[in-house]
Amino acid sequence: MALKDLLVHVAAAPDSGPAIDAALALAEQHDAHLAGLAIRAPLDIPVYAEAHLPESMLQILQEREDQRIAGARQLFESKAKHAGRGERIAWRVDSGLPFDALGLHARYADLTVLAQDNPEKQDYRFAELAADLLVASGRPVLVVPSIGARTAIGFTVLVAWNGSREAARALADAMPILEKAQSVEIFIAGDPHIGDLPGADIAAHLAHHKIRVEAYRLPGAEAPVGDALLNRAAAIGADLIVMGGYGHSRLREFVLGGATRHILQHLTVPVLMSH
Repeated sequence: MALKDLLVHVAAAPDSGPAIDAALALAEQHDAHLAGLAIRAPLDIPVYAEAHLPESMLQILQEREDQRIAGARQLFESKAKHAGRGERIAWRVDSGLPFDALGLHARYADLTVLAQDNPEKQDYRFAELAADLLVASGRPVLVVPSIGARTAIGFTVLVAWNGSREAARALADAMPILEKAQSVEIFIAGDPHIGDLPGADIAAHLAHHKIRVEAYRLPGAEAPVGDALLNRAAAIGADLIVMGGYGHSRLREFVLGGATRHILQHLTVPVLMSH
C-alpha cells in the first residue's frame, strides 16, 4: 500500500504547526493528497452551567470557537501554500466529540497526523486524542512532538519489535515509508515471540521488500523500554520511530501500556503507531 491519502488534525494555531509541517513533508515525499481537519467540539462549559448562562455569553463562546476554526484553516492553508502544495489539499470541518469525529475521518485516510498532547496549552476536549485515535480508527497514527520534527521524515527509521501482533501491524502500516528509507534499524526487546536469533526473521521478511536493516538488541538489564527506545533513537539520529500501540479497553476506557504512554508523553521524534 502506498501513502496517497493523508489527514492532519488541526486543533488550533499555532500549536498544530509541527503536525502540519510533518504532514506536508510526507505528502511531498509520497506524492500524496493531504486533507486538514478541524473539529468543532462542544462548547467548553459544564452542562449544569450552560442553562444558566445568558444568551450573550453563549454567543461570545461560539464566536471564539469560530475564530479558532478560522485560525486553524488559515494556518493550514498558508503552510500548504508556502510548501508549494496549495493545489493538492482539502479543508474539512466536522462537529462532535473529537474522539468520534477524528476517528471517523481517519478511517478514510492512509495515515493520520496529529500533534503530541501539550498539557500546558491543549484544550482538554482534545486531551489524549492520539491514544484514543489509536484504538478508535483502526488506522495508523503519526504523532509529532510539540517541539516539531525535522523537515524530512522517514530517512532514518527505528522500528520497535517484539514479535507481537501490534508490532507486526505497525511494521506493515509503515512499509511505504520503510521502502524509501536510507537506514532502518530494528530495536528488539526481549520477548518469547522473537525466537532464538532475535531479529533474523523480521530482517529476512524486510529483505524480501528490498529493505536492509541493522538489529539492536536491548540489553536485558536495561529498563524501562520507553526510555531505552528514545535513547536509541537519539543515538542513531532517527527521524521516525515505528512501534505498536499496546493497551486494552476496559469499560470503554483505553489504558495504555507503559512503554506506549511513556513515548507519547516524552516524544523527541515523530512516532508512527498502530494498534
